[in-house]
Amino acid sequence: MHEDVIPYGRQDISADDIEAVVAVLRSDFLTQGPAVAGFERTVAEYCGAAHAVAANSATSALHLACAALDLGPGDLLWTVPNTFVASANCARFCGADVDFVDIDPLTRNIGVAALAEKLETAQKNGRLPKIVVPVDFAGLPCPMAEIRDLADRYGFAVVEDASHAIGARYRDRPVGCGEWADVTVFSFHPVKIITTGEGGMAMTRDGRLAERMRRLRAHGITRDAAEMASAPEGPWVYEMLELGWNYRMTDIQAALGASQMRRLDAFVERRTALAERYDERLAGCGLTLPQRAADARSAWHLYVVGWNAARSGLTRADAFARLRAAGIGVNVHYIPVHLQPYYRGLGFAPGQFPAAEAHYAGAISLPLYAGLSEAQQDRVVDALRELAGA
Repeated sequence: MHEDVIPYGRQDISADDIEAVVAVLRSDFLTQGPAVAGFERTVAEYCGAAHAVAANSATSALHLACAALDLGPGDLLWTVPNTFVASANCARFCGADVDFVDIDPLTRNIGVAALAEKLETAQKNGRLPKIVVPVDFAGLPCPMAEIRDLADRYGFAVVEDASHAIGARYRDRPVGCGEWADVTVFSFHPVKIITTGEGGMAMTRDGRLAERMRRLRAHGITRDAAEMASAPEGPWVYEMLELGWNYRMTDIQAALGASQMRRLDAFVERRTALAERYDERLAGCGLTLPQRAADARSAWHLYVVGWNAARSGLTRADAFARLRAAGIGVNVHYIPVHLQPYYRGLGFAPGQFPAAEAHYAGAISLPLYAGLSEAQQDRVVDALRELAGA
C-alpha cells in the first residue's frame, strides 16, 4: 500500500471545534444538558425547519421517524436499492416489510416515473406503501415536489434520507426545511459534510412528530405531568408511556456539531469547487461523470464516476485495486441493498432493479472532502486518466 494515502472522505476539525468540545468537558453536563438543544436550534434555523430532533446516528433518526409515523407489522416501506442498508433497515426495525423503487440512471436518485408506475400497480393490488424513503444520493436532492405530489395522491408519508445532503438546496430552499418531506434525516458521520463523530438529526414541521421522536429517543419516557397517567407524587417522577430506545446524542457531540455548522456553507462551497474541477479534468476520458439537476444544488458528499471497462481494458475491480495500491482511497457506493444476503433471504434477487445494479457495476467514488488539496486531486485525476486510457 502507498505510504501517502488520500482517503475518499475525512473530517475537518478546527481549533474552534476542539475548544467547543473542551468547554463541554469542563462543564456540568456531558449528556442531557443544554448543548443538544442548542445544536438542534442551530440546524433548525439554518434549514428553516420548525423542529429538529438530534439522535446518536442517522440510522437511529430514521428508526425514530418510522416509529413516530406508526410504521409496524403489516405495513410497507419503499426506498431505493442505491443506498446504505439503513434506509431499508429502519422498516425492518419496526416489523414492517420493504420493497424498492429503481433509480434514475442519470441522477442515481429515485426514479419518479418508476415510483409513479409502481404506485399505480400497488393501488390496483391494494398494497400501497405507508412510507417512502427517497435518498439524496451523493448530496443531490431528489425531485421532492414530484414525490410530494405522489404522496398526497396515494396517501403515504415521505421520510427524506438526506444523510448526504445537509447544506444542499432544492428549488432554492435548504434541504430539511420540511416543505416536501414529513421528516428529513441528516447524518453527521466523519465522512459527511459536517460531523459530530457519530450522530444524526430528524427535521420536521410537525410538532406532534417531533415530540414523539424526542420521547422515543429516551426510552419512551416523559417527565411532563400533563402527559402522565396519574398526578406525580413529586418532581422525581417519570413515566414510560411507550417502548422507546436510548438514541440520545451527547452534549460532547452536539458541541462539535454546533461548531461545525459555522463552516457548513464554506464546506459545501469547497466541495462544489472540487467537484467542478473533477468535471473539467476528467472530461473526455470515457468515464460517466455525475449529472446535475436544474432545480437543485448538491452538497457534494460524494463524487461518483462510472468506470468504462470496454474502453480501458480493465474491470472496475482491477481499476479499484490499482488506485488503492497507488494510495488513492477510492470506494464504492453502493452495493444494491436488495442484493445483500439478508434481503435475498426475504425474496429479492438479481435483475429486479436493473438501473441500480448497472450503476453499482461501474461505480467508483473518488476522494472528495473540504481539506483535499488541488495537488492531491491532480494525483487522483492523473492516476484515473492513465488507467482509463485517456
